[in-house]
Amino acid sequence: MTARSYTVAFQGVEARLVEVQCAVAPGLPAFSVVGLPDKAVSEARERVRAAFASMSIALPSRRITINLSPADLPKEGSHFDLPIALALLAAIGIIPAEKAEETIALGELSLDGQLMPVAGALPAAVTAAEEGRMLLCPELSGPEAAWVDAAQVIGAATLTEVVQHFTGQRRIEPSMPGEALSGLGGKDLRDVKGQEQAKRALEIAAAGRHHMLLIGPPGSGKSMLAARLPSILPPLSPAEALETSMIHSLCGLIDAGGISRARPFREPHHTASMAAIAGGGRRAQPGEISLAHNGVLFLDELPEFGRPVLETLRQPLESGEVMVARANAHVKYPSRFMLIAAANPCKCGYLADANRACSRAPLCGADYLGRISGPLLDRFDLHLDVPPVDVSDLELPPCAEGSAQVAQRVAVARETQTERFRGHPGLRQNADAEGTVLEDIAAPDAESRDLLLRAAERFGLSARGYHRILRVARTIADLACEDRVQRRHFAEALSFRLPSAR
Repeated sequence: MTARSYTVAFQGVEARLVEVQCAVAPGLPAFSVVGLPDKAVSEARERVRAAFASMSIALPSRRITINLSPADLPKEGSHFDLPIALALLAAIGIIPAEKAEETIALGELSLDGQLMPVAGALPAAVTAAEEGRMLLCPELSGPEAAWVDAAQVIGAATLTEVVQHFTGQRRIEPSMPGEALSGLGGKDLRDVKGQEQAKRALEIAAAGRHHMLLIGPPGSGKSMLAARLPSILPPLSPAEALETSMIHSLCGLIDAGGISRARPFREPHHTASMAAIAGGGRRAQPGEISLAHNGVLFLDELPEFGRPVLETLRQPLESGEVMVARANAHVKYPSRFMLIAAANPCKCGYLADANRACSRAPLCGADYLGRISGPLLDRFDLHLDVPPVDVSDLELPPCAEGSAQVAQRVAVARETQTERFRGHPGLRQNADAEGTVLEDIAAPDAESRDLLLRAAERFGLSARGYHRILRVARTIADLACEDRVQRRHFAEALSFRLPSAR
Protein backbone atom coordinates (compact mmCIF):
# COMPACT_ATOMS: atom_id res chain seq x y z
CA MET A 1 0.00 0.00 0.00
CA THR A 2 1.19 3.54 -0.79
CA ALA A 3 0.22 6.52 1.34
CA ARG A 4 1.13 10.21 1.07
CA SER A 5 1.67 13.21 3.26
CA TYR A 6 3.20 16.59 2.49
CA THR A 7 5.91 18.82 3.91
CA VAL A 8 8.20 21.59 2.65
CA ALA A 9 11.84 22.10 1.68
CA PHE A 10 13.32 25.55 2.16
CA GLN A 11 14.96 27.53 -0.62
CA GLY A 12 15.71 30.93 0.85
CA VAL A 13 12.51 32.34 2.33
CA GLU A 14 10.48 30.17 -0.03
CA ALA A 15 9.06 26.88 1.25
CA ARG A 16 8.60 24.45 -1.66
CA LEU A 17 6.02 21.71 -1.37
CA VAL A 18 7.42 18.16 -0.98
CA GLU A 19 5.31 15.02 -1.34
CA VAL A 20 6.24 12.26 1.11
CA GLN A 21 5.33 8.87 -0.40
CA CYS A 22 5.39 5.72 1.74
CA ALA A 23 5.22 2.26 0.19
CA VAL A 24 4.95 -0.93 2.27
CA ALA A 25 5.73 -3.88 0.00
CA PRO A 26 6.59 -7.58 0.38
CA GLY A 27 10.27 -8.39 0.79
CA LEU A 28 13.01 -8.53 3.35
CA PRO A 29 12.33 -6.14 6.28
CA ALA A 30 13.96 -2.78 5.53
CA PHE A 31 13.34 0.93 6.06
CA SER A 32 14.89 3.26 3.48
CA VAL A 33 14.51 6.95 2.64
CA VAL A 34 15.19 8.14 -0.93
CA GLY A 35 14.78 11.44 -2.74
CA LEU A 36 18.09 13.27 -2.13
CA PRO A 37 17.95 13.36 1.70
CA ASP A 38 20.79 14.76 3.77
CA LYS A 39 22.18 13.06 6.88
CA ALA A 40 19.52 14.51 9.21
CA VAL A 41 16.71 13.27 6.94
CA SER A 42 18.26 9.82 6.55
CA GLU A 43 18.48 9.48 10.31
CA ALA A 44 14.74 10.17 10.57
CA ARG A 45 14.01 6.45 10.12
CA GLU A 46 15.70 5.66 13.44
CA ARG A 47 13.82 8.40 15.27
CA VAL A 48 10.53 7.29 13.73
CA ARG A 49 11.23 3.66 14.60
CA ALA A 50 11.96 4.56 18.25
CA ALA A 51 8.90 6.85 18.50
CA PHE A 52 6.66 4.07 17.15
CA ALA A 53 8.13 1.64 19.68
CA SER A 54 7.37 4.07 22.53
CA MET A 55 3.74 4.06 21.36
CA SER A 56 3.69 0.24 21.14
CA ILE A 57 3.26 0.38 17.37
CA ALA A 58 5.08 -2.46 15.62
CA LEU A 59 6.39 -1.83 12.15
CA PRO A 60 5.39 -4.53 9.67
CA SER A 61 8.03 -7.09 8.70
CA ARG A 62 8.04 -5.81 5.14
CA ARG A 63 10.03 -3.47 2.95
CA ILE A 64 9.22 0.18 3.81
CA THR A 65 10.32 2.81 1.29
CA ILE A 66 9.95 6.56 1.80
CA ASN A 67 10.29 8.72 -1.31
CA LEU A 68 10.60 12.51 -1.05
CA SER A 69 9.32 14.06 -4.28
CA PRO A 70 10.54 15.94 -6.29
CA ALA A 71 13.56 13.66 -6.04
CA ASP A 72 16.04 16.19 -7.50
CA LEU A 73 15.35 18.81 -4.79
CA PRO A 74 17.81 18.60 -1.86
CA LYS A 75 16.05 17.76 1.43
CA GLU A 76 17.73 19.12 4.56
CA GLY A 77 16.73 19.35 8.21
CA SER A 78 15.08 17.34 10.96
CA HIS A 79 11.58 18.68 10.21
CA PHE A 80 10.98 15.72 7.85
CA ASP A 81 10.50 13.38 10.85
CA LEU A 82 6.81 14.15 11.36
CA PRO A 83 5.66 13.91 7.70
CA ILE A 84 7.54 10.61 7.32
CA ALA A 85 5.84 9.27 10.45
CA LEU A 86 2.48 10.55 9.21
CA ALA A 87 2.81 8.83 5.82
CA LEU A 88 3.89 5.59 7.51
CA LEU A 89 0.96 5.71 9.93
CA ALA A 90 -1.38 6.10 6.97
CA ALA A 91 0.33 3.29 5.03
CA ILE A 92 -0.15 0.77 7.85
CA GLY A 93 -3.76 1.85 8.41
CA ILE A 94 -3.50 3.53 11.82
CA ILE A 95 -4.77 6.92 10.56
CA PRO A 96 -7.00 7.61 7.53
CA ALA A 97 -4.94 8.04 4.38
CA GLU A 98 -7.11 10.91 3.12
CA LYS A 99 -6.46 12.88 6.31
CA ALA A 100 -2.71 12.57 5.87
CA GLU A 101 -2.96 13.75 2.27
CA GLU A 102 -4.77 16.94 3.35
CA THR A 103 -1.93 17.92 5.68
CA ILE A 104 1.40 19.68 5.38
CA ALA A 105 3.48 18.58 8.34
CA LEU A 106 6.85 19.48 9.81
CA GLY A 107 8.43 18.62 13.12
CA GLU A 108 11.29 16.75 14.75
CA LEU A 109 10.58 13.57 16.71
CA SER A 110 12.31 12.65 19.93
CA LEU A 111 12.81 8.97 20.74
CA ASP A 112 9.81 8.94 23.10
CA GLY A 113 7.44 10.49 20.55
CA GLN A 114 7.64 14.10 21.70
CA LEU A 115 7.48 16.73 18.93
CA MET A 116 10.33 19.22 19.08
CA PRO A 117 10.07 22.76 17.60
CA VAL A 118 11.78 23.41 14.28
CA ALA A 119 12.82 26.47 12.29
CA GLY A 120 10.76 27.64 9.32
CA ALA A 121 7.21 27.23 10.63
CA LEU A 122 6.17 30.64 9.29
CA PRO A 123 7.22 30.08 5.64
CA ALA A 124 5.64 26.61 5.86
CA ALA A 125 2.34 28.18 6.95
CA VAL A 126 2.45 30.53 3.95
CA THR A 127 2.84 27.53 1.63
CA ALA A 128 0.03 25.68 3.43
CA ALA A 129 -2.26 28.67 2.87
CA GLU A 130 -1.35 28.79 -0.83
CA GLU A 131 -1.98 25.05 -1.23
CA GLY A 132 -5.23 25.10 0.77
CA ARG A 133 -3.99 22.49 3.25
CA MET A 134 -3.82 22.26 7.02
CA LEU A 135 -0.43 22.72 8.69
CA LEU A 136 0.55 20.23 11.40
CA CYS A 137 3.55 21.24 13.49
CA PRO A 138 4.96 20.91 17.03
CA GLU A 139 2.97 22.69 19.72
CA LEU A 140 5.76 25.19 20.42
CA SER A 141 5.94 26.15 16.72
CA GLY A 142 2.18 26.65 16.45
CA PRO A 143 1.97 30.25 17.75
CA GLU A 144 4.55 31.31 15.18
CA ALA A 145 2.82 29.63 12.21
CA ALA A 146 -0.62 30.85 13.31
CA TRP A 147 0.31 34.41 12.31
CA VAL A 148 -0.67 33.38 8.78
CA ASP A 149 -4.44 33.87 9.04
CA ALA A 150 -5.25 32.02 5.82
CA ALA A 151 -3.81 28.72 7.10
CA GLN A 152 -5.33 26.38 9.70
CA VAL A 153 -2.52 25.48 12.07
CA ILE A 154 -2.62 22.49 14.45
CA GLY A 155 0.12 22.25 17.07
CA ALA A 156 0.66 18.84 18.71
CA ALA A 157 2.93 18.02 21.64
CA THR A 158 3.39 14.31 20.88
CA LEU A 159 2.92 11.83 18.08
CA THR A 160 0.24 10.17 20.21
CA GLU A 161 -1.81 13.38 20.09
CA VAL A 162 -1.46 13.40 16.30
CA VAL A 163 -2.87 9.87 16.07
CA GLN A 164 -5.72 10.71 18.43
CA HIS A 165 -6.56 13.82 16.42
CA PHE A 166 -6.70 12.03 13.05
CA THR A 167 -8.68 9.09 14.44
CA GLY A 168 -11.22 11.38 16.12
CA GLN A 169 -10.39 10.33 19.69
CA ARG A 170 -9.32 13.80 20.83
CA ARG A 171 -9.38 16.88 18.67
CA ILE A 172 -6.51 19.35 18.86
CA GLU A 173 -7.64 22.97 18.91
CA PRO A 174 -6.10 25.27 16.27
CA SER A 175 -3.10 27.26 17.43
CA MET A 176 -3.41 30.95 18.23
CA PRO A 177 -0.84 33.57 17.18
CA GLY A 178 1.84 34.38 19.70
CA GLU A 179 2.08 37.73 21.41
CA ALA A 180 3.23 40.64 19.24
CA LEU A 181 6.36 41.90 20.96
CA SER A 182 6.82 45.64 21.42
CA GLY A 183 9.86 47.72 20.55
CA LEU A 184 13.12 48.07 22.37
CA GLY A 185 13.13 50.11 25.55
CA GLY A 186 15.59 51.64 27.94
CA LYS A 187 17.78 53.56 25.45
CA ASP A 188 16.73 57.16 24.89
CA LEU A 189 18.30 60.01 22.95
CA ARG A 190 17.92 62.06 26.10
CA ASP A 191 20.90 60.12 27.47
CA VAL A 192 23.23 61.69 24.88
CA LYS A 193 24.85 64.92 26.16
CA GLY A 194 25.76 67.40 23.45
CA GLN A 195 26.20 66.12 19.86
CA GLU A 196 23.19 68.08 18.58
CA GLN A 197 24.32 67.86 14.98
CA ALA A 198 24.73 64.09 15.28
CA LYS A 199 21.22 63.80 16.71
CA ARG A 200 19.88 65.80 13.78
CA ALA A 201 21.66 63.51 11.33
CA LEU A 202 20.25 60.48 13.13
CA GLU A 203 16.73 61.90 12.80
CA ILE A 204 17.19 62.50 9.06
CA ALA A 205 18.59 58.99 8.56
CA ALA A 206 15.65 57.43 10.43
CA ALA A 207 13.05 59.46 8.54
CA GLY A 208 14.25 58.52 5.05
CA ARG A 209 16.14 55.23 5.67
CA HIS A 210 19.43 56.84 4.70
CA HIS A 211 22.82 55.21 5.23
CA MET A 212 25.13 57.12 7.58
CA LEU A 213 28.85 57.08 8.40
CA LEU A 214 30.02 58.45 11.76
CA ILE A 215 33.71 59.37 12.09
CA GLY A 216 35.09 60.52 15.42
CA PRO A 217 37.62 59.82 18.17
CA PRO A 218 37.06 57.13 20.80
CA GLY A 219 34.50 58.11 23.42
CA SER A 220 32.72 60.67 21.24
CA GLY A 221 29.46 58.70 21.43
CA LYS A 222 29.24 57.05 18.00
CA SER A 223 28.12 53.66 19.30
CA MET A 224 25.84 55.32 21.86
CA LEU A 225 24.08 57.28 19.12
CA ALA A 226 23.68 54.22 16.90
CA ALA A 227 22.28 52.15 19.77
CA ARG A 228 19.51 54.72 20.23
CA LEU A 229 18.45 54.71 16.59
CA PRO A 230 15.82 51.96 17.13
CA SER A 231 14.10 54.17 19.73
CA ILE A 232 13.16 56.74 17.07
CA LEU A 233 12.19 54.33 14.29
CA PRO A 234 8.48 53.57 13.76
CA PRO A 235 7.33 49.99 14.40
CA LEU A 236 7.16 47.53 11.54
CA SER A 237 3.95 47.52 9.54
CA PRO A 238 2.12 44.16 9.44
CA ALA A 239 3.50 43.43 5.96
CA GLU A 240 7.05 44.36 7.01
CA ALA A 241 6.77 42.31 10.20
CA LEU A 242 5.79 39.24 8.17
CA GLU A 243 8.66 39.77 5.70
CA THR A 244 11.21 40.13 8.47
CA SER A 245 9.83 37.27 10.54
CA MET A 246 10.01 34.89 7.56
CA ILE A 247 13.80 35.34 7.53
CA HIS A 248 14.11 35.11 11.31
CA SER A 249 11.96 31.97 11.31
CA LEU A 250 14.43 30.22 8.97
CA CYS A 251 17.18 30.92 11.51
CA GLY A 252 15.10 29.91 14.55
CA LEU A 253 15.17 33.44 16.00
CA ILE A 254 11.47 33.76 16.83
CA ASP A 255 10.90 33.33 20.57
CA ALA A 256 7.71 31.66 21.81
CA GLY A 257 5.92 32.38 18.54
CA GLY A 258 5.93 36.12 19.16
CA ILE A 259 6.45 38.24 16.07
CA SER A 260 8.28 41.44 16.95
CA ARG A 261 7.04 44.78 15.66
CA ALA A 262 10.40 46.38 16.54
CA ARG A 263 12.76 46.94 13.65
CA PRO A 264 15.79 44.61 13.68
CA PHE A 265 19.06 46.03 14.96
CA ARG A 266 22.02 43.86 14.03
CA GLU A 267 25.57 44.70 15.12
CA PRO A 268 28.04 42.00 13.99
CA HIS A 269 31.62 42.07 15.27
CA HIS A 270 34.32 43.22 12.88
CA THR A 271 35.77 39.68 12.80
CA ALA A 272 32.60 38.37 11.09
CA SER A 273 33.18 36.37 7.93
CA MET A 274 31.75 37.05 4.50
CA ALA A 275 29.24 34.21 4.88
CA ALA A 276 28.11 35.64 8.24
CA ILE A 277 27.50 39.09 6.74
CA ALA A 278 26.14 38.30 3.26
CA GLY A 279 24.85 34.77 3.87
CA GLY A 280 26.07 31.37 2.81
CA GLY A 281 27.41 28.21 4.37
CA ARG A 282 26.45 24.70 3.40
CA ARG A 283 22.74 25.46 3.50
CA ALA A 284 23.00 28.99 2.03
CA GLN A 285 21.56 30.53 5.18
CA PRO A 286 20.73 34.27 5.39
CA GLY A 287 23.43 36.58 6.71
CA GLU A 288 23.38 39.71 8.85
CA ILE A 289 22.31 41.96 5.98
CA SER A 290 19.17 39.85 5.50
CA LEU A 291 18.50 39.51 9.22
CA ALA A 292 18.56 43.34 9.28
CA HIS A 293 15.89 43.55 6.54
CA ASN A 294 13.54 46.49 7.28
CA GLY A 295 15.82 47.48 10.14
CA VAL A 296 19.34 48.64 10.95
CA LEU A 297 22.76 47.10 10.32
CA PHE A 298 25.36 48.75 12.56
CA LEU A 299 29.01 48.16 11.70
CA ASP A 300 31.23 49.52 14.45
CA GLU A 301 34.94 49.98 13.68
CA LEU A 302 34.18 49.85 9.95
CA PRO A 303 37.81 49.90 8.70
CA GLU A 304 38.58 46.84 10.83
CA PHE A 305 36.21 44.66 8.76
CA GLY A 306 37.87 42.64 6.02
CA ARG A 307 37.98 44.36 2.65
CA PRO A 308 36.15 41.52 0.82
CA VAL A 309 33.46 41.56 3.52
CA LEU A 310 32.85 45.29 3.07
CA GLU A 311 32.72 44.99 -0.71
CA THR A 312 29.90 42.46 -0.48
CA LEU A 313 27.70 45.27 0.88
CA ARG A 314 27.86 47.36 -2.28
CA GLN A 315 25.32 45.49 -4.40
CA PRO A 316 22.73 44.87 -1.62
CA LEU A 317 22.86 48.57 -0.67
CA GLU A 318 21.70 49.45 -4.17
CA SER A 319 19.30 46.62 -5.01
CA GLY A 320 17.81 45.74 -1.60
CA GLU A 321 18.43 42.02 -2.08
CA VAL A 322 21.33 39.59 -2.12
CA MET A 323 21.89 36.44 -4.16
CA VAL A 324 23.71 33.72 -2.24
CA ALA A 325 25.26 31.49 -4.91
CA ARG A 326 26.72 28.13 -3.96
CA ALA A 327 27.51 24.99 -5.93
CA ASN A 328 24.27 23.34 -4.81
CA ALA A 329 22.06 26.38 -4.26
CA HIS A 330 21.22 29.81 -5.66
CA VAL A 331 19.09 31.59 -3.09
CA LYS A 332 17.85 35.19 -3.09
CA TYR A 333 17.17 36.96 0.21
CA PRO A 334 15.69 40.44 0.76
CA SER A 335 18.13 42.87 2.36
CA ARG A 336 16.60 46.35 2.43
CA PHE A 337 18.33 47.71 5.51
CA MET A 338 19.70 50.99 6.86
CA LEU A 339 23.49 50.90 7.17
CA ILE A 340 24.97 52.85 10.08
CA ALA A 341 28.76 52.66 10.32
CA ALA A 342 31.23 54.11 12.79
CA ALA A 343 34.97 54.60 12.45
CA ASN A 344 37.86 56.30 14.19
CA PRO A 345 39.66 58.98 12.14
CA CYS A 346 42.91 56.99 12.32
CA LYS A 347 44.33 53.87 13.89
CA CYS A 348 45.04 55.52 17.25
CA GLY A 349 41.82 57.52 17.06
CA TYR A 350 43.18 60.95 17.97
CA LEU A 351 44.07 62.44 14.61
CA ALA A 352 42.39 65.80 15.35
CA ASP A 353 43.90 66.11 18.85
CA ALA A 354 47.18 68.00 18.60
CA ASN A 355 48.25 66.81 22.03
CA ARG A 356 47.64 63.13 21.35
CA ALA A 357 47.97 62.58 17.59
CA CYS A 358 50.76 60.30 16.43
CA SER A 359 53.80 61.51 14.51
CA ARG A 360 52.44 60.08 11.27
CA ALA A 361 49.52 62.51 11.05
CA PRO A 362 47.85 63.13 8.63
CA LEU A 363 49.10 60.09 6.71
CA CYS A 364 47.88 57.72 9.43
CA GLY A 365 44.31 58.91 8.90
CA ALA A 366 44.51 58.54 5.13
CA ASP A 367 45.94 55.03 5.46
CA TYR A 368 43.36 53.94 8.02
CA LEU A 369 40.24 55.26 6.29
CA GLY A 370 41.73 54.15 2.98
CA ARG A 371 40.73 50.62 3.96
CA ILE A 372 37.20 51.66 3.01
CA SER A 373 36.85 51.75 -0.76
CA GLY A 374 35.62 54.85 -2.56
CA PRO A 375 32.59 53.10 -4.11
CA LEU A 376 31.43 51.99 -0.65
CA LEU A 377 31.95 55.47 0.83
CA ASP A 378 29.93 56.90 -2.05
CA ARG A 379 26.94 54.82 -0.96
CA PHE A 380 26.61 56.61 2.38
CA ASP A 381 24.00 59.38 2.23
CA LEU A 382 25.24 61.13 5.37
CA HIS A 383 28.89 61.61 6.34
CA LEU A 384 29.23 63.02 9.83
CA ASP A 385 32.25 64.14 11.83
CA VAL A 386 31.51 63.46 15.51
CA PRO A 387 33.62 65.74 17.72
CA PRO A 388 34.81 64.66 21.17
CA VAL A 389 32.49 65.46 24.07
CA ASP A 390 33.79 68.00 26.55
CA VAL A 391 33.78 66.77 30.14
CA SER A 392 31.83 69.86 31.19
CA ASP A 393 28.98 68.79 28.85
CA LEU A 394 28.50 65.66 30.93
CA GLU A 395 27.41 67.82 33.88
CA LEU A 396 24.58 69.38 31.88
CA PRO A 397 21.00 68.36 32.71
CA PRO A 398 19.29 65.87 30.36
CA CYS A 399 17.92 67.29 27.13
CA ALA A 400 14.29 68.32 27.14
CA GLU A 401 13.71 66.42 23.88
CA GLY A 402 14.07 62.66 23.96
CA SER A 403 13.40 59.76 21.65
CA ALA A 404 9.61 60.02 21.97
CA GLN A 405 9.50 63.54 20.51
CA VAL A 406 11.94 62.73 17.69
CA ALA A 407 10.07 59.50 16.92
CA GLN A 408 6.86 61.50 16.40
CA ARG A 409 8.49 63.66 13.71
CA VAL A 410 10.04 60.60 12.09
CA ALA A 411 6.66 58.83 12.05
CA VAL A 412 4.98 61.83 10.40
CA ALA A 413 7.71 62.01 7.75
CA ARG A 414 7.43 58.29 7.02
CA GLU A 415 3.65 58.52 6.73
CA THR A 416 4.14 61.30 4.18
CA GLN A 417 6.44 59.04 2.19
CA THR A 418 4.01 56.14 2.40
CA GLU A 419 1.30 58.31 0.84
CA ARG A 420 3.74 59.66 -1.76
CA PHE A 421 4.80 56.21 -2.97
CA ARG A 422 1.45 54.48 -2.66
CA GLY A 423 1.18 54.06 -6.42
CA HIS A 424 4.79 52.91 -6.86
CA PRO A 425 5.33 49.25 -5.96
CA GLY A 426 8.68 48.59 -4.31
CA LEU A 427 9.11 52.18 -3.09
CA ARG A 428 8.59 52.89 0.60
CA GLN A 429 11.02 55.60 1.72
CA ASN A 430 12.87 58.43 0.01
CA ALA A 431 16.03 56.33 -0.07
CA ASP A 432 14.28 54.00 -2.55
CA ALA A 433 13.39 56.74 -5.07
CA GLU A 434 15.29 56.89 -8.33
CA GLY A 435 14.93 57.97 -11.95
CA THR A 436 11.92 60.07 -12.91
CA VAL A 437 10.30 59.48 -9.51
CA LEU A 438 13.23 61.16 -7.77
CA GLU A 439 13.18 64.03 -10.25
CA ASP A 440 9.49 64.56 -9.61
CA ILE A 441 9.66 64.59 -5.81
CA ALA A 442 12.97 66.47 -5.33
CA ALA A 443 13.37 68.69 -8.39
CA PRO A 444 15.62 71.65 -7.42
CA ASP A 445 14.68 75.18 -8.47
CA ALA A 446 17.13 77.42 -10.34
CA GLU A 447 18.78 78.74 -7.18
CA SER A 448 19.14 75.27 -5.67
CA ARG A 449 20.42 73.82 -8.93
CA ASP A 450 23.15 76.45 -9.08
CA LEU A 451 24.19 75.53 -5.51
CA LEU A 452 24.34 71.83 -6.37
CA LEU A 453 26.31 72.40 -9.57
CA ARG A 454 28.89 74.56 -7.78
CA ALA A 455 29.22 71.95 -5.03
CA ALA A 456 29.56 69.15 -7.58
CA GLU A 457 32.30 71.06 -9.41
CA ARG A 458 34.12 72.02 -6.21
CA PHE A 459 34.02 68.63 -4.48
CA GLY A 460 33.79 66.26 -7.43
CA LEU A 461 30.40 64.74 -6.65
CA SER A 462 29.55 61.55 -8.53
CA ALA A 463 26.17 61.03 -10.14
CA ARG A 464 25.31 58.69 -7.27
CA GLY A 465 26.32 61.33 -4.73
CA TYR A 466 24.20 63.95 -6.50
CA HIS A 467 21.11 61.76 -6.38
CA ARG A 468 21.70 60.90 -2.73
CA ILE A 469 21.75 64.61 -1.92
CA LEU A 470 18.37 64.95 -3.64
CA ARG A 471 16.96 62.13 -1.52
CA VAL A 472 18.30 63.55 1.75
CA ALA A 473 16.98 67.03 0.89
CA ARG A 474 13.55 65.54 0.21
CA THR A 475 13.63 63.88 3.65
CA ILE A 476 14.65 67.14 5.33
CA ALA A 477 11.69 68.85 3.67
CA ASP A 478 9.39 66.06 4.85
CA LEU A 479 10.58 66.55 8.44
CA ALA A 480 9.72 70.25 8.03
CA CYS A 481 6.29 69.26 6.60
CA GLU A 482 6.96 71.21 3.38
CA ASP A 483 5.78 70.13 -0.05
CA ARG A 484 8.60 71.76 -2.02
CA VAL A 485 12.30 71.17 -1.48
CA GLN A 486 13.90 74.56 -0.81
CA ARG A 487 17.48 75.76 -1.15
CA ARG A 488 18.06 75.51 2.60
CA HIS A 489 17.12 71.83 2.48
CA PHE A 490 19.70 71.17 -0.23
CA ALA A 491 22.27 73.19 1.72
CA GLU A 492 21.75 71.07 4.84
CA ALA A 493 21.90 67.88 2.78
CA LEU A 494 25.21 69.07 1.29
CA SER A 495 26.61 69.83 4.74
CA PHE A 496 26.13 66.18 5.71
CA ARG A 497 27.47 64.88 2.41
CA LEU A 498 30.65 67.01 2.54
CA PRO A 499 31.92 67.02 6.13
CA SER A 500 35.14 68.75 5.10
CA ALA A 501 33.09 71.72 3.94
CA ARG A 502 31.81 72.49 7.42
